[in-house]
Amino acid sequence: MTIALKRIYEPIEEQDGYRVLVDRLWPRGIRKNAAAIDLWLKDIAPSTALRQWFNHDPKKWDDFKARYFVELDDNQEYLQPLLDTIREGNISLIYSSRDEMHNQAVALREYLETLIR
Repeated sequence: MTIALKRIYEPIEEQDGYRVLVDRLWPRGIRKNAAAIDLWLKDIAPSTALRQWFNHDPKKWDDFKARYFVELDDNQEYLQPLLDTIREGNISLIYSSRDEMHNQAVALREYLETLIR
């Protein structure tokens, strides 16, 4: 069981496993029928207010994660389908951000890994 991270703009590969889009908004320039998304969990994404506040600023990363984790704690019902899927096999958290180190998928994986230990 692994939780991989992948930009939606990268080629789809078999090892992606179950593909879960974790963006609140559908990524620009991607047709839904071509994205090979198994599940779109837009409600698990950071709130619009948090996303706009963060604005992909690496200086705000630690504060962003802390605030996002609070949002996730308050929305456990959206996590359960994801946790069930993780226990069944490999998944890829799909995101659209250009910043591959400071985005909600990175933070979400960290959060999920603490729950499945």
